[in-house]
Amino acid sequence: MDHEVERKVVAILKALNEAGKPLGSTEVARRLKQSGIDLSERAVRYHFGMLDERGLTSPGGRDGRTLTQKGKEELRNALVTDKVGFVIARIETLAFQTTFDWKKREGLVPMNVSFFQKNSFRRSIQLMKPVFQAGLCVSEKVFIADEGERIGPAMVPPGKVGFATMCTIVFNGCLLKAGIPMESKFGGIVQLNNNKPMRFVDLIYYSGSSLDPSEAFIRSRMTDVRGVLKSGNGKLLANFREIPAAAKPVAEEVIQGLRECGFDGVLAVGDIGEPVCEVPVEFNRIGMVMLGGLTPVAAVQEAGIDVDNHAMSIVLDYNQLVSFNRVQ
Repeated sequence: MDHEVERKVVAILKALNEAGKPLGSTEVARRLKQSGIDLSERAVRYHFGMLDERGLTSPGGRDGRTLTQKGKEELRNALVTDKVGFVIARIETLAFQTTFDWKKREGLVPMNVSFFQKNSFRRSIQLMKPVFQAGLCVSEKVFIADEGERIGPAMVPPGKVGFATMCTIVFNGCLLKAGIPMESKFGGIVQLNNNKPMRFVDLIYYSGSSLDPSEAFIRSRMTDVRGVLKSGNGKLLANFREIPAAAKPVAEEVIQGLRECGFDGVLAVGDIGEPVCEVPVEFNRIGMVMLGGLTPVAAVQEAGIDVDNHAMSIVLDYNQLVSFNRVQ
């Protein structure tokens, strides 16, 4: 298939997947236009026919088309070369979309989204409870949606519960609004000794990855959140970022303001040009180690409960979030 045609096909599949319900050609064309792809309704109908023949979509009468299981698999596998660097682009987009004002405590904040099986959600909440209580989270504010409800642009699938946790990109976004560019370098696993971050033992650079590091590490069960809870020794999801040294005073003010709002997750901050957790830092820059926002969910995966995670997924209105302590 021609590369440009495949890009359009993937865009249609993505629109159907995010909708979680049948869509007609009119609605798909509208959603594609919002993504910068100008495709007429007639052209969408032509692609629908091609997708039906390949078994990627299924006709739903007047309601339009739905994505088949084969279509979902194709969406995951298609255009891998275009996905290289996708993670860093996603970070930059969410940082730009973040409008949270820590002084007014309002605005949009970036969130990770996880889907739990309904029959395991109560148990999962109990596993995450000590993680939130220990402060091993970016924020204790969360968002929950039941099956059939929306969590951002996506619909929660049948038999699932949608659970959103705060993403560390909130720091990128707030620093960006203050005029400070924060460079996200990589996601990894940081080793703790007596509750102090010592070194990174695994890492994946954002700029050359088609996968989100946190999702990959959680799926591989490479964390030891429960070890940190029990003894202060273990391995946590973390990421490494840098800011210009000249911006340090303003950055400290923003970080302190976010901390007063209940946003934390800054594990370590280095000196100018000095390594942090054994990671070299460029001249005239400051390195920072941030806790991964999916850390509470990682504890659930460690216990053998599978979770479908989508890191750095959406932005939500801060006032829509609730305290984890209120989750039953």
